[in-house]
Amino acid sequence: MFRTALRNVLAHKARLLMTVLAVMLGVAFVSGTLVFTDTLSNAFRAQSSKSYDDIAVAVTTAPNQQDPNATPGLSEQTRQKIAALDGVADATGRVNGFAGVPDKDGKLIGVGWSNKGTNFAPGRDGKDPAYDFTSGTGPVKDDQIALDKDTAAKGGYQVGDRVRVATNGPVETYTLSGVFTTEDGAVSAGGSLVLFDTDVAQKLFLRPGHFMDISVSAEPGADADRILAAVKPVVGDTADAQTGQALADQQAKDIEEGLSSLNQMLLGFAAIALFVGVFLISNTFTMLVAQRTKELALMRAVGASRKQITRSVLAEAGLVGVVASLVGFGLGIGLAAALRAGMNAFGLKIPAGDLVIGATPLLSALAVGVLVTMLAAWLPGRRAAKIPPVAAMSSVHAVATTKSLVVRNTIGALITAAGLLGIVLGAGQGGDEGRMLIAGGAFLALIGVIVLIPLLSRPVIALARPFLKPFGVAGSLAGQNAVRNPRRTGATASALAIGLTLVTGLSVLGATVGSAVDRMTTDQIKADYMITMASGEGLSQAALDAVRKAPGATAVSPQQAGYLQVKGDFASVSGVTPGDVEKVLNLHVIDGSLGSLADGQVAVAEKTAKKRGWKVGSTLPVEFSDKKKGSLKVGAVYEDSEFVSPLLLDTRVLNAHDPKPYIPQIFVKTEGGASAAAEKAVTKSLGDNPAITVMDQKDIRDEFGGVINMMLNIMYGLLAMALIIAVLGVVNTLAMSVFERQQEIGMLRAIGLDRRRVKRMVRLEAVVISLFGAVVGIALGSFLGWAIGETLRSSLPDYALVLPWGRIGIFLLLAGLVGVLAAMWPARSAAKLNMLAAIKAE
Repeated sequence: MFRTALRNVLAHKARLLMTVLAVMLGVAFVSGTLVFTDTLSNAFRAQSSKSYDDIAVAVTTAPNQQDPNATPGLSEQTRQKIAALDGVADATGRVNGFAGVPDKDGKLIGVGWSNKGTNFAPGRDGKDPAYDFTSGTGPVKDDQIALDKDTAAKGGYQVGDRVRVATNGPVETYTLSGVFTTEDGAVSAGGSLVLFDTDVAQKLFLRPGHFMDISVSAEPGADADRILAAVKPVVGDTADAQTGQALADQQAKDIEEGLSSLNQMLLGFAAIALFVGVFLISNTFTMLVAQRTKELALMRAVGASRKQITRSVLAEAGLVGVVASLVGFGLGIGLAAALRAGMNAFGLKIPAGDLVIGATPLLSALAVGVLVTMLAAWLPGRRAAKIPPVAAMSSVHAVATTKSLVVRNTIGALITAAGLLGIVLGAGQGGDEGRMLIAGGAFLALIGVIVLIPLLSRPVIALARPFLKPFGVAGSLAGQNAVRNPRRTGATASALAIGLTLVTGLSVLGATVGSAVDRMTTDQIKADYMITMASGEGLSQAALDAVRKAPGATAVSPQQAGYLQVKGDFASVSGVTPGDVEKVLNLHVIDGSLGSLADGQVAVAEKTAKKRGWKVGSTLPVEFSDKKKGSLKVGAVYEDSEFVSPLLLDTRVLNAHDPKPYIPQIFVKTEGGASAAAEKAVTKSLGDNPAITVMDQKDIRDEFGGVINMMLNIMYGLLAMALIIAVLGVVNTLAMSVFERQQEIGMLRAIGLDRRRVKRMVRLEAVVISLFGAVVGIALGSFLGWAIGETLRSSLPDYALVLPWGRIGIFLLLAGLVGVLAAMWPARSAAKLNMLAAIKAE
């Protein structure tokens, strides 16, 4: 039976090609993901280990957030005490913070959060072991800096140039003393690294004479654990000390955990691709079994048992799976290399290192490919075993007939109903629990629809009949052929339906959330500009004062973040400018007046007021951030807004209790509205600081909606694999259908159907099947998008379902195009059939 299986595989190479491609693509996704994440993990672990090679003990600290007046960090005296301990070769102090460098056009190099500044800390030999200089030297004067090699190249800077550097203070200009290479994570993430003289860095990022971290190197033969035991009493409770090896191990663990989510996401999409491939594989083996009815019946007649027939079909599937898995594994290695190159191309640098090709990806590729193929071939194998020996007397292939689908349709209806009920219940419940219900319901609904899809094929495709009439006989025959074998049509359409369910669901959700965010920004922001720090940190009071003096600025209000304790409960509060806040933000007042803010009163958001029983005139006992107590009178109640906290206060009230206010945003209204001149005036008032972002309303919408669009595009790209496999399924079905209908096509040619109309018939059949799958997928996907959107209603005040009709229309057009392209080879083969040979073919 094994030799028979091998002979059948070799005899049907062309017919099994699509199955091989489907398995190969799915396996490539799986193995590529595993190789890629293993490579990333190994590279980052090696980088982390290298960073701590020369560090025996690492001491880390941070400013005391609870007591702003306390001396932050570790003092120079503490560093010297550590350096004097037995076994310590040196103790290097570090401070770091945000520092950004503009390019020649004044735009910030990097993405804000990955722009970093630190101090150059030379040892006794005048070199800092953390950096290798390719030109020049490290900064040793107040007016000098050094830049990493990539940042210098992007900005076009050379040693000796004057470079503007933005920090959280005013922009300063320094002389570039050197260019270096580094393994620093900020640079690897596409950011920049600026080295300052130690005294300058301490003034910028912490406090003169103090460090955030101290790296301790050991003398030859010294024990790191003993040094750690000696360091801990020196630093006390003000810092955390651990060995360099322990820190490297912790970072390696963090890297593993960080990459696990990426790994799971990519494997999830690989599973979707393989799930779609199951339909193609099952369809292929079903048709192969049907074409070999006489052969299998003869085998039964000469003594082959049902188990042997089933094992023969499974052996064929196993051979196909092995070949496809090995090829897919090789393709996966190439995919991993391409992903790595792609990340580097987008500025997300991966540390140097070879691709990691372990046994796990190979074994996973073989296991997944072979198991999926054999699983998909199991049902066709069982059907093959049931072929009676008397069927050997038939001289033609078994013709597909419409059997009773009562049991199948009943089961499918029950599963679908359970899935739809779960989706509806999840949409009603909302939150994470609701989304879990929707996920379970979606899985059941998808399975149920797949079971029911042969039943749905006849009525749905019947709706397309009027559109086929203009194509004459070819259109009529195409419609009949599409429903001739409902199971096959359903299996083919299912692959497209699954892919388009996910794509449409994402599109509906993205359009709905994007529209809500767009309305939120349009409806709630009256300001012409919103100003933020590119680093995500707060703006300074000096920046706020400077904007107020900008030419043409008519209203300026910060959104200054703070907190209060009201009756022991913490409440977030926004500091705003009375009189101006109403002009820059569209705050709908329900009761009272925002003018009361100028009198030192507090405004409260509607939901908070209802929850705590507050109303205009209520007096609230409060404790400020500096622990001083007082009372505030409620002067207004306003509708909740995404851009301010539940409590509003005059900035003067907050500043009296907070010497270092945190200002995430500043809103500005200008005379005459937004314009190039107004934006230039605002930017100039801020000292042309490249680290400060000035956004108009369009930029604000893009800022909030851009993430949604980026995520949608990533999802579309990952789902493309499943859609490619679905297209292969359409090609496979049509090719098999043409092969089975050789006699019929020969007869049609003999009675006058020319080659052009034969091609048209096959193409229209493909388009009808593709559009059928697309309609089912779009309907189910839209329903899922609505359900998931309902779970977000509470967090999106302006939520309203949006169906992206434009994208849905594109999906339908693409489905039709898929049908046309998929039919090219089968249609050409059908038109080339020799009518006489076809008529007499068995």
